[in-house]
Amino acid sequence: MTARFIYVATESLDGRIEDEQGKLDWAAPDEEVHRFVNDLLRPVGTYLYGRRMYETMRGWETEYGRESDPLWARDFAKLWRAAEKVVFSKTLKEVSTPKTRLERTFDAHAVREMKARAGHDLAMGGHGLAAQAFRAGLIDEIHLLIAPIIVGGGKPALPDDVVLKLELIDQRRFERSSVAYLRYVIR
Repeated sequence: MTARFIYVATESLDGRIEDEQGKLDWAAPDEEVHRFVNDLLRPVGTYLYGRRMYETMRGWETEYGRESDPLWARDFAKLWRAAEKVVFSKTLKEVSTPKTRLERTFDAHAVREMKARAGHDLAMGGHGLAAQAFRAGLIDEIHLLIAPIIVGGGKPALPDDVVLKLELIDQRRFERSSVAYLRYVIR
């Protein structure tokens, strides 16, 4: 099996992963979407994060996924804890979660080798790091969850300076939340 390198993002209808104040609470998935995301990320063995995305996600190590939480949250926490994490940051002093290593710079060649050796898919989220991966031609698939909201500004989900031809290979509409899912492969 060849590992895929996938970019996964929840974005507003105007293409933002966070609003102008850096908030992304509007992107919190309901149970139906969360269960779908769990299944989407089940094949992932390694997550690649920038500092801010890591700081957002590390709550899954201890804060979320407790016995008192819903089954779908416990399922995601289990998946997240089992995966390797690579955090790219020049400012983070140290990482605080198991199975996590800190890299000071994003080296496209090293990431390409990591993918070649991987027995499971790699996933990436966030703006800055993903832009570097897109520019380096590392991304195989783009998975977008489009929230039914316009936030009027903030960080874009996709880089402005990259041109890619895509093929839509899957789509879904979530009835309760009106979230739309789009899955593209890079052509």
